[in-house]
Amino acid sequence: MHTLSKAIRDIPDFPKQGIVFKDITTLLADATAFKKSVDTLVERYRAMNVDVVLGVEARGFIFGAAVAYGLGTGLVIVRKPGKLPWKTHQISYELEYGTDTLEIHQDAIKPGQRVLIVDDLLATGGTTAAVVGLVEKIGGQVVECAFVIELDFLNGRAKLGQTPVFSLVHF
Repeated sequence: MHTLSKAIRDIPDFPKQGIVFKDITTLLADATAFKKSVDTLVERYRAMNVDVVLGVEARGFIFGAAVAYGLGTGLVIVRKPGKLPWKTHQISYELEYGTDTLEIHQDAIKPGQRVLIVDDLLATGGTTAAVVGLVEKIGGQVVECAFVIELDFLNGRAKLGQTPVFSLVHF
């Protein structure tokens, strides 16, 4: 996935001093890199009997929607508080640079459905661990968590325990 890593821009000191933000907008603007990233994910999950893809706010929506389309599944979204119009379950968690809260519609996933979680980046694993918790709370089974980028030095996989993880690019 060397081509994909070259399509990702580093932004030093964003959102705060000492953090190097991995900017995927450059990958999204590169038609070849974007297509390759989506096609690779779709091919990986085509035979895994995924019932629904879950995209995590906000950049996970982009990849999640494209992967769901490619797999012929529905798309479930997890959002920040107050953005979903129906009854929700909520979870708060620690980020690498603060705290946050996410919500999912209570009826977004049917018990037993096989869920593929898609996001742009795995850093410390806090966001993804929270999303896995929400999926399991409403009865879904996480097939795997898929990322475009994984920051290996932050060891986010460890926070996910036995949940399978796949990433296209490692930094």
